[in-house]
Amino acid sequence: MTVNLEVAEGVGTLRLDRPPMNALDIATQDRLKELAEEATRREDVRAVVIYGGERVFAAGADIKEMQDMDHTAMVLRARALQDAFTAVARIPKPVVAAVTGYALGGGCELALCADFRIAADNAKLGQPEILLGLIPGAGGTQRLPRLVGPSKAKDLIFTGRQVKADEALAIGLVDRVVPAAEVYEQAHAWAAKLAQGPAIALRAAKESIDTGLETDIDTGLAVERNWFAGLFATEDRERGMRSFVAEGPGKAKFL
Repeated sequence: MTVNLEVAEGVGTLRLDRPPMNALDIATQDRLKELAEEATRREDVRAVVIYGGERVFAAGADIKEMQDMDHTAMVLRARALQDAFTAVARIPKPVVAAVTGYALGGGCELALCADFRIAADNAKLGQPEILLGLIPGAGGTQRLPRLVGPSKAKDLIFTGRQVKADEALAIGLVDRVVPAAEVYEQAHAWAAKLAQGPAIALRAAKESIDTGLETDIDTGLAVERNWFAGLFATEDRERGMRSFVAEGPGKAKFL
């Protein structure tokens, strides 16, 4: 399989496994969607890590496969391509990308689907589609400007240039840079910590933030209000408040 889902300590690792560069061909895209939906359903998965292995995250689409596709073929395929990445972005649980080596094109777009990005100090990220006479097609023109702002997104997309980890951190494309050997360990630790938290409240927080970024503030406030009130019906809310009153902040156990 080109993508695998491995579960440990409440963390599901979506691991790309298509050597040597984890090129995201159609079969890999479809498998990614399938496993993202599985991670969404599974109760034993409370947080997710996206990982490509020690050498490379994902170097982009399979260009040889795409070269043989004409306009009609891509019209029929483009929605499925976006749906695969959207399935990752809509996992209603904390998701962290552990970025090693290259995260280019579709690889960068996949990292953009995470809530948090930890990159190796030797990582390189970018959207080089323009160099093929194309634009990003798996969400890059939408998710990248929402993350780093329109001006920086246009710089990366218009030029197709690659950015090293330090620049990626400076512009907000990644959130933490660590030694290459520590990327997965730190990503898993981040996910495992959140996997111990209140699952419904984390889902509510993620949906409220993501919906708010895509709509007007009144609609976003309505989503927040409904989730906020709804959480008063959960056992986690009762447990959290009871612990706060009896023991002080930060002592509640949600599992």
